[in-house]
Amino acid sequence: MSSEEAFWLAFSNVRGIGAVRFRKLLNFFGELSAAWQADRSQLINAGLTDKAADQVLETRKSISPELLEDDLKRKGIKYLTWNSSQYPRYLLEIAQPPPVLYFIGEINPADDLAIAIVGTRNVTKYGRQITRDTAAYMAGNGITVVSGLARGVDGIAHQAAIEAGGRTFAVLGSGVDVIYPPDHRKLAREISQHGALISDYPPGTKPDGINFPPRNRIISGLSRGTVVIEAGERSGALITAKFALEQGRDIFAVPGSVLSQMSKGTNQLIAEGATPMTNPVIITDTLNLARTGKERKTEKIDISPIEQNILRILGDESMHIDEICARTSLSIEKLTAELTMMELKGVVQRENGMEYQRVKKWDIG
Repeated sequence: MSSEEAFWLAFSNVRGIGAVRFRKLLNFFGELSAAWQADRSQLINAGLTDKAADQVLETRKSISPELLEDDLKRKGIKYLTWNSSQYPRYLLEIAQPPPVLYFIGEINPADDLAIAIVGTRNVTKYGRQITRDTAAYMAGNGITVVSGLARGVDGIAHQAAIEAGGRTFAVLGSGVDVIYPPDHRKLAREISQHGALISDYPPGTKPDGINFPPRNRIISGLSRGTVVIEAGERSGALITAKFALEQGRDIFAVPGSVLSQMSKGTNQLIAEGATPMTNPVIITDTLNLARTGKERKTEKIDISPIEQNILRILGDESMHIDEICARTSLSIEKLTAELTMMELKGVVQRENGMEYQRVKKWDIG
């Protein structure tokens, strides 16, 4: 005898049956087990289109709800439905939360404290450092890092969170048992041990270009806010930011050089109202996120020779960026990038527009 939740699994395997149609079936039949046994006219009366009703009947010929449950157990895949008490709180609040959420790993109540970190696959050295520092800071403060397992920013964010001893979620555009890109299989295993691989696509679903934009709504939906590190003008990360905006979640973007193609998207987000993220503390302060006191100590942050020179030039007084530029051999573009990185590390702070000052607790000797 199949459990009622097994019929949720069955309907999640029917192409074209998403959150809206799940609700129609539940409202009409009361239980999905009854909907699974319904004839074509009853399904249409419930609000399904002719095509959707035919798809249910066709899928029903080849699927056994009970066998679906058994197959998931054999593969070590878990699932949550709208009726599950463990269903992520913030994801349940979005307009069309996934009726069934498949995952490998663990989803805990503490994971409600989560931040999405997304960005381009073609990440620059600047973006890599910011991604690592931001993800490690979040993980060190007990905040789960959510991203999409893609190359570039996503992968760096997951790895940094794990290395910092924190938790991380990877939301896939495929089944949780189909890892894409393939070179992230080892990382995926590590994520499942320090968080979860998550998808609303049934196991076995292959990665497809049309799957990835919709999954971005889950990345932002799981999170209290979304941080876009670097993004070109047509980056998928901007789709995640769009979903976050629609879901009423905060958007943070890392400013970058106006000359960098990888900062065009983030700079545009800031122009449209996103909060500039020059230091991860801005995120925790803006969202009033509780901290665990596990922040990395300042003295463990690497300081490059260029940054050391800038700190020596600053001394104990605030200084305008033009004066700093005049005392270094750096171009204004390079200096701006270096100062932004130093703000992120917490070794300098900006005051009065374009004036910078050393953070007093930092001692370079």
